[in-house]
Amino acid sequence: MVQVEVNVNPSETFDRALARFKKMCGKAGIVTEIKKRSFYEKPSEKRRRIEMKRQRKVKPRRMMGGNPRSNNAARS
Repeated sequence: MVQVEVNVNPSETFDRALARFKKMCGKAGIVTEIKKRSFYEKPSEKRRRIEMKRQRKVKPRRMMGGNPRSNNAARS
């Protein structure tokens, strides 16, 4: 687990410090980790979720006929 620490300046408002804390927690992935651990996920469901995520990334490339970045580079 990552420890997030925010140093608050004396002239800084509480709202601003809280916003920085929330931003740092988001970047560290703490909120995502808490949501993921809030319920048990069977190993078979985890594999299925990862496979579906991979297929979502692959699908647009197949529809465009390969790597979309290489097509844009050829036009320039």
